[in-house]
Amino acid sequence: MPIFTYRSTTMDGAVSEGVIDAPDRKAAVERLRSTGVIPLEVKAPADQGLRMRVGFLRRKVDLVAFTAELSTLLAAGLTLEAALGVLADISAERGLKEIVQSLLKSIRGGIPFSDALQKHPDVFPRVYINMVRAGESGGVLDVILERLNEFLESSKELRDNILSAMIYPTILLVTGGASIIILLTFVLPRFSVIFAELGSTLPLSTQVLLAASDILKSYGWLLLAAAGAAGFLFSRAIATEQGRYRWDALKLRLLEDVIKKLETARFCRTLGTLLASGVPLLQALHNSREVIGNRVIAQAVEAVSRGAKEGRGIHDPLSRSGVFPELALSMIKVGEETGTLDKMLLQVAVTYEKILKQAVRRFMSLLEPVMILIMGLVIGFIVISMLLAVFSIAEVPL
Repeated sequence: MPIFTYRSTTMDGAVSEGVIDAPDRKAAVERLRSTGVIPLEVKAPADQGLRMRVGFLRRKVDLVAFTAELSTLLAAGLTLEAALGVLADISAERGLKEIVQSLLKSIRGGIPFSDALQKHPDVFPRVYINMVRAGESGGVLDVILERLNEFLESSKELRDNILSAMIYPTILLVTGGASIIILLTFVLPRFSVIFAELGSTLPLSTQVLLAASDILKSYGWLLLAAAGAAGFLFSRAIATEQGRYRWDALKLRLLEDVIKKLETARFCRTLGTLLASGVPLLQALHNSREVIGNRVIAQAVEAVSRGAKEGRGIHDPLSRSGVFPELALSMIKVGEETGTLDKMLLQVAVTYEKILKQAVRRFMSLLEPVMILIMGLVIGFIVISMLLAVFSIAEVPL
């Protein structure tokens, strides 16, 4: 039976850690609750490696953990101040601990929780803050935090799925590129000296290869500097609104199907979660537009807010935008007609997240053998060219 590590607290705020065996994580949580404690974190020992993620993912992971633990404490009956006090005591990471202490100080000073979160915009996105504000106004903060936790977990799972799919192709590209550079800059120059001394006529492929080796060896730093300058100019160009729009338009033209599915899942999950949390439609549309990464699609979605103001709902404006798939539009129309728009939006998000994962999996299954084939052809060309040169030397009359 699997063994899970856990961290729990009592109603008095006493924190304890330990291990428990259970068939799965859900059963472990229920077993802990039956003992009268509040489980804060339950995980398999192998999951501890998730804390070693690279820096740019750490903040997102911390936000998920913070939301899950706070939701659990509030659902157990603790007040917001008491729950934040427990989190301040058990937070292991210094950055998160300081943020929780700042939130606790603001709460004790009479500042609403949503306003306290707004003091840390680099950690808590606007969508997060608006959902918390809706929960405060409706007196259902614990329910809102539970939905927020589901939202963050789903977003993180989708992001991690895409990143993990890119690991192997990236490693393959780096190692293959490094192998080719080593062959051209270190191995071939040694053979070129031998070929020059013998004065034999080399095959055309070998001559081309030696010329490429000489260029790379003589002007390698210049080429590297040129690539760095091009990268810098490109980053400066896409930093402007017009440049970013053009770059997003190019990406949309090249990867239209994947990008549309990704942005549809993001938009629908955010909008559905906000509407289910009681956020007004116009405000929810504004916040949902901000999570869209592609400027072309974001600009098209901007017209949806105007349509909603005119009482036309969101289906017709989304249809006119031409950036959402037909299946998503049909499901949204059904949601509007049946008065279950929030649930249908979440269902659209789930559907397209599954479709996107399958599309990424298929793309990677095709990309990996193509990359292996290209690397093999390049390295094979280098090896064959060297062998042809060696054979030509053997034919030179002494």
